[in-house]
Amino acid sequence: MAPGQRRFRLTLHYDGTRFFGWQMQPEVRTVQGELQNTLERLTGAHRTVTAAGRTDRGVHATGQVVALAVPRRWSAATLQRALNARLPGDIWVAEAQAAPPGFHPRYDATGREYGYRLGLTAAARSPFHRAWCWPLAHLTGDTPSTTADLDVEALHAAAALLPGEKSFAAFARAGQEHRGDRCTVTEARWAAWDLGLEFTILANRFLHHMVRYLVGTMVDIARGRRPLDDMRAMLDGNRDGPVTSPPAPASGLFLRRVRYPAHAIAHDTAIPDDSGSASGNAATVADAPPESARSVPFADPAALDSDTDHPLAGSANPP
Repeated sequence: MAPGQRRFRLTLHYDGTRFFGWQMQPEVRTVQGELQNTLERLTGAHRTVTAAGRTDRGVHATGQVVALAVPRRWSAATLQRALNARLPGDIWVAEAQAAPPGFHPRYDATGREYGYRLGLTAAARSPFHRAWCWPLAHLTGDTPSTTADLDVEALHAAAALLPGEKSFAAFARAGQEHRGDRCTVTEARWAAWDLGLEFTILANRFLHHMVRYLVGTMVDIARGRRPLDDMRAMLDGNRDGPVTSPPAPASGLFLRRVRYPAHAIAHDTAIPDDSGSASGNAATVADAPPESARSVPFADPAALDSDTDHPLAGSANPP
């Protein structure tokens, strides 16, 4: 991290429907691209944002963790407000905190939690729901079914096979042999949600498309299209045995939480909170000298209105 910079950890929510995934790509809209473009407008310089994981096209997040560095005059509170005032409506910064200089959201993580939603009622096909689940209920003639044809007990039985350290090679997109295929799953369960069922899985790491392949296979088992023994065989690493079902749609998948050890996120330097509240950050950190003028307009946090994050009257640094 360059001198005069301060590192922050952000927790993001985003609706992945209109994004081509997290990672920057030419000519398409990505979450990383929107965030970095917004930061450049705020600070007048390109700033790389590193994430805990690269979600795919259409995948959502309610707990994506990212790290970035900005000039020291920014506090967590001001950065969060300024970003939320300028980011598009499908990205929201839920939390901003100071982070140790060496914090890395991907390599420091000890676990990640994903959730997957199945829509089992006709209401799941509403345009206000179907973008955030896999709607499985179908129409029979002119009458909507009240539930999808799923054996819920079979879903529970399939999920019960997942915990432990196992090879998930059968549930990964091809071409990742160099990364290894063993993951340790500490939690895997199905539970009810308003319009159907939600799968929760927590593991130390995930392979590409792993959760979607798991869900697709479990749903086929619950529909009676394949036996539970297929899941056992694939988890046993039998490469000559059955193959996974097609992956579940990206629309139902959420990155919900990333876990870190306490030492990785602890910060022993108090950061001033300019919101005016007594937040416990009693110590102060001297601001770095103002940056010189740039060809790209940038926002000086000292010139932002504390309620709207719009420039104060007479500010020399419009956003």
